Amino acid sequence: MQDEYEWLWLYAAVEPTTGTGIFLLLPTREGQCLQLFLRHLRHELGKGPIGVVLESSGSHRSGEVRWPRGMHPLYLPPYSPELNPAEQVFRHIRKHLSNTVFTTLDELQSSLIDELQQFWEHPTVLLQLTGYPWWVETVNSNISPYS
Repeated sequence: MQDEYEWLWLYAAVEPTTGTGIFLLLPTREGQCLQLFLRHLRHELGKGPIGVVLESSGSHRSGEVRWPRGMHPLYLPPYSPELNPAEQVFRHIRKHLSNTVFTTLDELQSSLIDELQQFWEHPTVLLQLTGYPWWVETVNSNISPYS
């Protein structure tokens, strides 16, 4: 018997003052997939400055990534996933999907989408999971009514 593994990566961003969640399922963690997600994020959020909180992993700092205009990486200190609000989304999903065997990537993708559906339908769930006071206060203090 030979075990085979296939992977699917969930990219996630949460707007901290509204609970708007933007998610994309991609095949790798390579820089080109991060860039694809950033373009998707820019499209979904429109114009204006966007700060993107990221862990300091190599794929997030890849020279392959060209950041869209007006988007700025905000890197967290190394080995500090507890500071990343999006980690709470992943922790929540893991509670529901861990120890489940998926026979295909399509099956995994379908289950992930089912879990994400609650966030789209009820943004307050995302606010409760990710609304770190330091994050919300920082965003609110940097929003100008004249921008």
